[in-house]
Amino acid sequence: MKNIFINYLILVLFAFSINSTFAQAKKPIIMVVPSDNWCISNGYFSEFDNQGTKMKVCDYKRAFQENTELSLVINKLGSLMAERGFPLKSMEAMLKQLESESAENAMTTSKTGAGISESPVDKLKSVAKADIWMQINWKVNENGLQESITFDLAGLDAYTDKQVAGASGTGPNVMSTPLALMLETAVLSHLDNFNVLLQKHFDDMFENGREVTMRIKKFDSFDGDLEKEYDGEELGSIIEKWVSENTVKGRFSTTESSENRMFFEQIRIPLLDATGKATDTRGWAKGLQKFLKEKYQITAKLTMKGIGQAAIVVGEK
Repeated sequence: MKNIFINYLILVLFAFSINSTFAQAKKPIIMVVPSDNWCISNGYFSEFDNQGTKMKVCDYKRAFQENTELSLVINKLGSLMAERGFPLKSMEAMLKQLESESAENAMTTSKTGAGISESPVDKLKSVAKADIWMQINWKVNENGLQESITFDLAGLDAYTDKQVAGASGTGPNVMSTPLALMLETAVLSHLDNFNVLLQKHFDDMFENGREVTMRIKKFDSFDGDLEKEYDGEELGSIIEKWVSENTVKGRFSTTESSENRMFFEQIRIPLLDATGKATDTRGWAKGLQKFLKEKYQITAKLTMKGIGQAAIVVGEK
């Protein structure tokens, strides 16, 4: 009997240790946002000219100002995630910060006019610094005197837009129930598994690095190309070697390489630098820009598309 009690006590302590460790684990920072489908279906979007291509971009500010249900849904999901220990960024607060900084559509150009545009959504992601965008789409179904809610949740990596978690379902038919309560009832049975998937993805990022991409190009004014040799080694090979040495476990793929351009994807950059400070794609890519300037006197311009796609153009700024 004594041995049974001791074994039971060991199991209880072990379970407590596991739960305590999970509770203290570093969590991804999440921002809850309405899905693109919800915004476009409800007319909350604007046309954006992305270098000659017309794109529909969600108008989050107008959605929050005009749709009373949106804040209720976002706040309810936010409170459910907060109860489970996941840090949140307020979308409304981020939108106000963008507005106060006059972060309008802008064009970043070189001195000769080359450049790349950034969409309003890209700007929002840059300011929010969230790891995961938790997109919600919902629809209220009327069944006579009763109502139910159908929802769709998608957890998107903010840097790659890849879906890393998902959940969907329809809640029970109810009468005269507030929208937030209907959503909570429908979502609760799915949320814990959804969070497990989010945490699994974040744990992988913490161990193996955050996935980003980088393009290498050259200005016409550059004296040479990516096959020009420096100290007996081609510039393209020098860049590829730097990428290998500055990624987590040397993980990346070179999917394009020529005398004029290179494209690296599935690059895994560390979440934290050697001092414990958070890193991002721009900060990481600036390391290559600085390396080329200091060692080979090669001037290069760094531009960003969103928060996960860097481009370095050698030859000038």
